[in-house]
Amino acid sequence: MNEDQVLAGYRQSIDNIDAAMIHILAERFRITQAVGAYKAENKLPASDPGREERQIARLRKLAEDARLDPEFSEKFLRFIIQEVIRHHEKAASTTAG
Repeated sequence: MNEDQVLAGYRQSIDNIDAAMIHILAERFRITQAVGAYKAENKLPASDPGREERQIARLRKLAEDARLDPEFSEKFLRFIIQEVIRHHEKAASTTAG
């Protein structure tokens, strides 16, 4: 196997992982949209800072255990949380109007 085939194999694995991540994120956002709709219908706040901090601490620990930079995992999770909150706020404004 020459170097180009080795590199192509690595890249194929990366492509497969990227595709899986997109599908996982899509499923996660489908669920969080349902949570947002539920919160809007029940006039609950769009964000839950206590839960968010517990999740960040939990996922930082998981990242450390997986030998992934916990700073990276926290930044990634905070980005996701911000997007979810944005969607929840949008759902709340749609329900209120």
